[in-house]
Amino acid sequence: MKKVILSLCFFAALIEWSLGQQQHHYTQFMFNKLPFNPAYAGARGVPTVTAIYRNQWMGFEGAPQSFLASFNTPFITPRVGMGIVLSHLALGLNRDIIGSLSYSYDMVSHNKLSFRGGLMGTVRSLSIDFTKARPGEQFDQSIGSELENQFLLNVGAGIYMTYDNRFYAGFSAPRIYANTIGNNDNLPQGFQTAREFQHFYGMAGAVLPLGDGLNLMPALFAKYVKNAPLDLDVNLNMEINEKFITGFSCRTGGDKLIETINLIVFWQAHRQFGIGVAYDFSLSNIRDYTTGSIEVLLQADLRAASGKRQKMSNPRFFM
Repeated sequence: MKKVILSLCFFAALIEWSLGQQQHHYTQFMFNKLPFNPAYAGARGVPTVTAIYRNQWMGFEGAPQSFLASFNTPFITPRVGMGIVLSHLALGLNRDIIGSLSYSYDMVSHNKLSFRGGLMGTVRSLSIDFTKARPGEQFDQSIGSELENQFLLNVGAGIYMTYDNRFYAGFSAPRIYANTIGNNDNLPQGFQTAREFQHFYGMAGAVLPLGDGLNLMPALFAKYVKNAPLDLDVNLNMEINEKFITGFSCRTGGDKLIETINLIVFWQAHRQFGIGVAYDFSLSNIRDYTTGSIEVLLQADLRAASGKRQKMSNPRFFM
């Protein structure tokens, strides 16, 4: 009976993922803006490499595991930015591999204000390997028995604003075109082939000095996609002596008012290198069957910040 309940809970979670959230999900969004907003490329003012590994819903066989690596840098002038993102998501028999190239331009040349517009192009490989299905799971003769793969192209756009190195806000749609996923010409009447949905992201944050080497860093990340609840990450972090950041987030959008409580710790081990860890505690209907989700992040600046950015409060976090 327990196996049946586990299967039903996981199946419900997969439905939510496939019908709603189709893009990869990360808790440490404040360190990882480029995959969601192309206008962020070059905003930090230094070449930056970020890598993230996420293991979601630990305890479920075939649960989502994702890896992402990104690079962004000013290009030729500080007003132009370029970025590259490579990511991989494994979910059951499915594999989702994405590569994207981003371009941004700072449209406002002001000492305190930056307002960047960005464009991105993506290529995506979606595959499902039915050869790895267990014999008892191959109950539907219409789904095939071999590896199936599909390549998709898309474009996205975004804006990203910072003011006085203390506030930021952005809005973006990383994939604008609604690609058809799969190809089935023999669907029964009333059914349709799956399609990608546009995902819309909004983000905002601030650095609020408290004195004695302490800064309060609230942040907000909103995600909307058709046929799914509005996802909202509300984050509150404390920075200590520009070395340590610790805090928590709560996430809405699941079957409960608060879907998860997330703990975040970040250590600026070196002026140009930091490591972060996030742990998500599930409060949804699957909470009794998963030990949570864990995420590990590495971030490195390939050269030190200089001038105004060197004096910012932890530019590696905020920007």
